[in-house]
Amino acid sequence: MSLDRIMNEAISPWMKGDGPDSDIVLSSRIRLARNFKKYQFSTMQNEEEAKQIHELFKKKFINKPVEPFGEFELLKMNELNPLQRRVLVEKHLISPNLAGTEYGACLLSESEHISIMLNEEDHVRIQCLFSGLQLSEALQSANQIDNWIEEQVEYAFDESLGYITSCPTNVGTGLRASVMIHLPGLVLTKRINRIIQVIQKLGLVVRGIYGEGSEALGNIFQVSNQMTLGKSEEDIIADLKSVIQQIIHQEKMARELIVQNSSIELEDKVYRSYGILANSRLIQSAEAATCLSDVRLGIDLGYIQGISRNILTELMVLTQPGILQQYAGGPLGPEERDYRRATLIRERLRIEQN
Repeated sequence: MSLDRIMNEAISPWMKGDGPDSDIVLSSRIRLARNFKKYQFSTMQNEEEAKQIHELFKKKFINKPVEPFGEFELLKMNELNPLQRRVLVEKHLISPNLAGTEYGACLLSESEHISIMLNEEDHVRIQCLFSGLQLSEALQSANQIDNWIEEQVEYAFDESLGYITSCPTNVGTGLRASVMIHLPGLVLTKRINRIIQVIQKLGLVVRGIYGEGSEALGNIFQVSNQMTLGKSEEDIIADLKSVIQQIIHQEKMARELIVQNSSIELEDKVYRSYGILANSRLIQSAEAATCLSDVRLGIDLGYIQGISRNILTELMVLTQPGILQQYAGGPLGPEERDYRRATLIRERLRIEQN
């Protein structure tokens, strides 16, 4: 695996899968936060300590494949240009926070299912991504990597509290489980705010597509647990999965309601959005995300035939500003990005139809 392949193949292998409930659930993510006993927290460490962690992972974990994920590639943030960092964020392989660090790094598996972030808020953040609703499977894989690392290093762990983390909300299991979910039905029926309020009362967090501080582009939301202390990993996963299954049920009911009461209006909305995607010469990322959401809904409801749902997922990634500029070979101005985005969408839809 090389940096060029990571940069030039916008679609990660995990994005191509069709996991359970993939008509509504785009992905499941598990993140484990860990720190080393012998080092200060990342927020307090100096350059020398950060480099020691890089060298530790380079020595003990590079060129040592882990089945079924393959070997890992070490990517240091200070060796990447801003555009390369942005591509990694847009592919959901690193956090925006890691992209902004001077001494951060990432170990990325060949399959891109696993990303081990170094010197972010914690020394180690193990991330595992699966398509569809596969929280238990993602946790199993994350624990496999966690055990692999713990065979070589000593974590900061307290018998009473659990894993010691930089942020108090992560103390305990250090587990953050999240699901990326497409909810156009609840948005169109104006039920989404009520649903979000209920979710938050259950102790869960709702964010946008790129996590904390981001907006819900294309009717895509992230739902995750908040506290990790006092619950087992299995309980956290079971609670989140139960809530997600209820959200899926509510979304399906909302879609049925729209079809029953406003079928022609919905069909018109879907085809107008398809017309914009198929014919525009300039399109901004927010408008593209909205139209792609409408067309994906149209495919799920059977209004549009002959186009794969995966193409829409692919285009949602391909049309992000960083990836567009990576394909162009360098920075682009806003209007040129809008032009290239529109061209890419038109060409991709044309290929799919032929």
